[in-house]
Amino acid sequence: MHIDRQRPQIFYGWWIVFSTSAVMLYTSGIVHFGFTAVFEPIADEFGWSYTQISLAASLRGLETGLLAPVVGLLVDRWGPKKLIFFGCSVTGLGLILLSQVNSLLMFYGAFIIISIGGSFTSHTVTMSAVSNWFRRRLAMASGIMASGAALGGILIPVIVILIDGLGWRTALFFLGLGTWVICLPLSLLVRDNPEKYGYLPDGDNRETAVTADSPAKPARRVDLNFTAGEALKNRAFWHIAVAMSLHALIMSAILTHVMPYLSSIGISRGISSVVATAIPVASILGRLSFGWLGDKLEMRRVAAAGFVLLALGLILFAYIDTLGLWLLAPFLIIFGIGFGGNVTMRTVLLNRYFGRESFGSILGIAIGLMTVGSIIGAPLAGWMFDHWHSYRIAWLALAALSCVSIFIIMAAAPPAPAKVSGCARQNRPPDQDRNAR
Repeated sequence: MHIDRQRPQIFYGWWIVFSTSAVMLYTSGIVHFGFTAVFEPIADEFGWSYTQISLAASLRGLETGLLAPVVGLLVDRWGPKKLIFFGCSVTGLGLILLSQVNSLLMFYGAFIIISIGGSFTSHTVTMSAVSNWFRRRLAMASGIMASGAALGGILIPVIVILIDGLGWRTALFFLGLGTWVICLPLSLLVRDNPEKYGYLPDGDNRETAVTADSPAKPARRVDLNFTAGEALKNRAFWHIAVAMSLHALIMSAILTHVMPYLSSIGISRGISSVVATAIPVASILGRLSFGWLGDKLEMRRVAAAGFVLLALGLILFAYIDTLGLWLLAPFLIIFGIGFGGNVTMRTVLLNRYFGRESFGSILGIAIGLMTVGSIIGAPLAGWMFDHWHSYRIAWLALAALSCVSIFIIMAAAPPAPAKVSGCARQNRPPDQDRNAR
């Protein structure tokens, strides 16, 4: 498909945002958010414990995390289009295989295949695609793209209806076919760097780009040039990676166990599915608002605010059974904004601090490290429930970890001028320019 080099009414970068958002909506809705809907039917059929089933989510996270650095390297070399097409193909196959399992080993094997496909449609690839096309509007574009993944939560009621009407096996089979029918054509809309098609990031022309990068406006100088090796030597990278690993741990536990938790305190499966849907949908407000704030305020403070909201939301969630269902409304709003906000901010922080030329590799390494949190979260919450027959201790422990993350992310200072190499020394991130002033 040839892209007209004449300046279009709609910058093609927004079509990249649309296509990647739609792919993330479908794949995240089924593989990540939708897993909670199939959790209990599988437990009922096979008699497996919550810990055994939760381990599948950890295997998914482990596989995705192990592949993330490799995927990051591949997206820098081959571009995102081929990777997304391959990922959608494999994810569809994995879902079809999952519909045919008859043993725990086959169950884990199907999830490994799904995880391989998911690695190639993950944030490492989709965010790299978006970050190639935006600089000044990166936080907002990233927030909109990440909102596609959050909208995947609206598929939970659809999945519940399919499972209740057709059975979980038939439902998963058709969802696998849907991955091929819907996501493969969308992947063909993705393009690599805008310069290959005669564009500049944000749709700027040459004159706009020169003005934006002039010394008179240093806050817009975001064309950094860190390699993955240079980023790994910087303390800021490790602060961001550790804080976001704790974020992944919290979300792995919540998204996997939200429906089992609500069922354990006497809430019906129908209401539980609505709550499970509302969490990612509510996170859209955080993804968009933090995207807007991330382009205007100091990014560390914005990310820290996200962890504050997560902690408050988890405390509310822990006491729903004693204080009443009315706590669900403030929980969904507060927790959802905190959850979604830092999905946007983790990408923006890495891009603004370390640049876009090796962004895929840097983000892939960071997501690989975040896998530690994803692996621990779901089975830890499942073990706590199996041991104490209550989720309250788990939610309060996660709230404490969220508080720790506040201090970790605030310590992620932008790279100091003396420690920045290459053109990155001449193009400091916005936070650094504010601090210098």
